[in-house]
Amino acid sequence: MELTFNTLSHLSGLISFFVLAVYILLRNTQRPVERALLSAALLSCVWLGILLFQALSYDIPFHIRYAAELMRTGALYSVLFSLLGIGLIPRASLGSTNLIVVLTVIGLLGSLFFSSVYTSFTGQELISGSNILVMQVTLSIVGLLLLEQVWRNTSIYSRAHIKFLVIGLLTMFGYDFVMYSDALLFQSLSSAFWDARGAINALAAPMIALTLMKRSANPLAMQVSRQMMFHTTTLILAGIYLLFLSAGGYYIQVFGGTWGEALRVFFVAGGCLLLIILISSPVIRARIMVFVSKNFFDYQYDYREEWIKSTNTLRHSFESQSLPVQSIRVLAQLVGSQQGCIWIRNEDGQYEPRGSLGLEKHRFDTVDEHADIVTFFSSRNWIIDLGEFMLDPTKYDLIEIPSAMLEPEAPWLIVPLKLNETLTGFVLLCNPVTQIELNWENYDLLKIVAQQASSYLEQADSQEKLGEARQFEAVSKTSAFLVHDIKTIIAQLSLLVRNAERHKHNPEFIDDMIRTTSHTVEKMDHLLNQIRNPQVDESFQQIELSQLLLSVYQDYKNSDPVPTLELPSNEIYVRADYSQFKSVIEHIVQNAIDASPKDGEVSIATKQAAQSVFIFIQDNGIGMSEAFIKHQLFKPFESTKGLTGMGIGAYQAREYLRRIGGSIDVTSEEGIGTCFTLKVPVIELSSKELSDTELIKN
Repeated sequence: MELTFNTLSHLSGLISFFVLAVYILLRNTQRPVERALLSAALLSCVWLGILLFQALSYDIPFHIRYAAELMRTGALYSVLFSLLGIGLIPRASLGSTNLIVVLTVIGLLGSLFFSSVYTSFTGQELISGSNILVMQVTLSIVGLLLLEQVWRNTSIYSRAHIKFLVIGLLTMFGYDFVMYSDALLFQSLSSAFWDARGAINALAAPMIALTLMKRSANPLAMQVSRQMMFHTTTLILAGIYLLFLSAGGYYIQVFGGTWGEALRVFFVAGGCLLLIILISSPVIRARIMVFVSKNFFDYQYDYREEWIKSTNTLRHSFESQSLPVQSIRVLAQLVGSQQGCIWIRNEDGQYEPRGSLGLEKHRFDTVDEHADIVTFFSSRNWIIDLGEFMLDPTKYDLIEIPSAMLEPEAPWLIVPLKLNETLTGFVLLCNPVTQIELNWENYDLLKIVAQQASSYLEQADSQEKLGEARQFEAVSKTSAFLVHDIKTIIAQLSLLVRNAERHKHNPEFIDDMIRTTSHTVEKMDHLLNQIRNPQVDESFQQIELSQLLLSVYQDYKNSDPVPTLELPSNEIYVRADYSQFKSVIEHIVQNAIDASPKDGEVSIATKQAAQSVFIFIQDNGIGMSEAFIKHQLFKPFESTKGLTGMGIGAYQAREYLRRIGGSIDVTSEEGIGTCFTLKVPVIELSSKELSDTELIKN
């Protein structure tokens, strides 16, 4: 007996699977996956044993060898089905979901088995050799696709327990695919592939044994993805189509004569073009999805996937289309529709059309809040099927449907948008691209997503109203600031009027009056510019602090009480807008004067630190409580002056000091007095800047 590689190859495979079968038997387990593995190991032993006898020059009929291979392939499929939770043998409890998958595999295996037996008894070919190779390639592809689903849909924590099993099955199905594809291409089995087949299968057996050693006590968490099944079904159909296309091209080349090669190229190219058209067709894709949903799943929808998809569509609505249009789109996609219109409640309580999808040429009217359809939706969370309504209006209480909703071609559903029993609006959907039968599951999903869309629409409406309120608030706040500044100007002019009769013959008073009036004109001009150009940025200047404080003192030296001023010994420069910074100090000085008796004391003093200068404005007036300073002093529109105060001066002062990098601090005691401490950053001027400043002063 000659010892060849073919003999050693199949002998090693036989020994490997025999040891695997013995190991599984010794484990004495009753799990379906392990029973399927035991069957696969035993049938692999039979198949490899027959091939070994053939390699040893024993005459084994082809139909026996091929029947053993088909039985071994069926056993491998039983392992895959066990992992997916279904059985290889059809039974009543399988249901339509798994029955189609099982019957497809059995149909391929049964056809090949019957053809082999028929040929062995009659000597006539029922299926040609080329078609047998095509079917073998198809079986390998289906096995690989199911194996991919086993891996992708296993819990990430359970993958470690089936990793080596998947690798082993991948090795066997993958090798068969390569071997039979090569045979289909060259129209003959490669002796090299055939001789090495037993050794390759021998490598897979230890992988399966490792899986059994590492198996977890918990069952594998399998859940077939709806999208994965959809794409897998599409790939299988496309693969079968391409196989038949290749077979047709082969026969055209063989029997086409001198035109054979050109006709084959034309046939294959046309077939590929037709496949692209079919795959890109929304009708075909919708029909495949309906087929998958009906026959591969107990529930028509993958609710997690639909919820995530609808959330993402509504959340990114403003980046592509308006939220109302996206609300139509997300509801239409659930039932395969491509046209619709949406009505949303406005401020008057009417329901006006706010967007359409594919119905832009149609004109829709506003629906009155007392219309039948609004009353119907307000009392019931029903979806109106217009086809059913036309057949039997009594199911919907004989309500009147607005005529505009019946004008589009094939109007279908009217879906209410309700949130917390409040009717936000409703959506009209037209017939889908492929007819589907609606059941409770469709209606429930439409209601859930409609409620979600309602929440987004209500949120968008609230945000729009909040934006408008903030705009009005900004206008009101700006007006309040302007009124406060005008009030300060009036206070200064009133002081001049009160003292005019007493000091009108005093030349110094006349000079002060002219200076104060000039300052008032400048300030009024500044306010008018702010009103005309509210977006113009303020101008920052290098301000010499002593000059500014002296100007403030001059404005208030005729008040009661007259403030005292202690100027710094050296020049200190700060960077700010002169008018606004002076207004801040004037406001605090004015408040100190108002809070003090006529014979009281108000003082202005400064102290320089390393990077800042402190301005102290102190009085011996009525003072403030700690609670008022903490909770009300810097809060807009809070005032201790009753109706005469705006309550925004302190807030305005603090915000401006913060804008130029400073701060404000307050210490006070009721009946004793108050001290405001203003901290302002100082700046160092270069020689050129100092000379420019001197020129401005002069």
